[in-house]
Amino acid sequence: MDTETMFNGATLLITGGTGSFGNTVLKHFLKTDIGQIRIFSRDEKKQDDMRHELQAKYPEYVNKVKFYIGDVRDPQSITDVMYGVDYIFHAAALKQVPSCEFFPMQAVKTNIEGTDNMLHAAIEAGVKRVVCLSTDKAAYPINAMGISKAMMEHVITANARVAAERGDTVICCTRYGNVMCSRGSVVPLFIDQIRSGSPITITNPEMTRFLMNLDEAVNLVQFAFKHANPGDLFVQKADASTIGDLAKAVQQLFGDTGVRIIGTRHGEKLYETLLTQEERLRAEDMGKYFRVSADNRDLNYDKYFVKGQVQTIEDEAYTSHNTVRLNVEGTIKKLLTTDYVQKQLAISQ
Repeated sequence: MDTETMFNGATLLITGGTGSFGNTVLKHFLKTDIGQIRIFSRDEKKQDDMRHELQAKYPEYVNKVKFYIGDVRDPQSITDVMYGVDYIFHAAALKQVPSCEFFPMQAVKTNIEGTDNMLHAAIEAGVKRVVCLSTDKAAYPINAMGISKAMMEHVITANARVAAERGDTVICCTRYGNVMCSRGSVVPLFIDQIRSGSPITITNPEMTRFLMNLDEAVNLVQFAFKHANPGDLFVQKADASTIGDLAKAVQQLFGDTGVRIIGTRHGEKLYETLLTQEERLRAEDMGKYFRVSADNRDLNYDKYFVKGQVQTIEDEAYTSHNTVRLNVEGTIKKLLTTDYVQKQLAISQ
């Protein structure tokens, strides 16, 4: 059964549905034969903006979309939206690295406790499948945002084990690198700085970052919905570039206003990791994607001890330093795959 058929007549809940991921997932499924899409978030202004946009652009489909004000931190509000839901894409999170550094307990409450609240409600409601959104910053985390997302992944694995024992709810996780032009990302900032005539600000030109567009992110979600076993972690193979080359690519498209180096921000890494060395040992190569199956052993370790040769672990993790590295020309081509850059170029002409 393909993904489109899976969702025929079904109800999809998107937590954090007014964000970049939620918007893209919504618009992908809107024109399919899906029964209903529920947008769950805490920002009434963004919900109202989304509602008006849907009414203007997709009047024939707008009745499929229902809006729910709530917060994953509030168990009752997430329970109230769960009735009749078949599938969930969980994108509600605090995602900004510097803000999580200064307010780490807020990241704990949303990213860890909020995810646990959502998963408990999903299991109790008998939801068929749940796909949760994580980040490369959860692999070898060094900042509060990444640490909270790493703990979130462990919460997902634990709940997936419980769900598999209790019923038919399948819970899995997807881990993303940087998604170009998503809210709060650096490309829109660069374009705004160029348009104001200011030099673009770069933290460290030698930093490398994975580059994905939002459509690729949705493809990973669909793949996970279709292929997940309980507790699986899915990662898409992705290209990367240095921040310096990304800046040059944006300037070649929108104009050269110079560069100002501002130094690394709180909690930033030189490169990002999508799979740790330990995960890569267990990863299944599925073509465009890696699948890392959950460790389903129980606490009685004695029965799993087997004498013999220890399997050699992979030489290295899967990082933005050792994946396919795009040059400036390749980065320009990648940028042009995003709707945001295409629209901004049209405005500039």
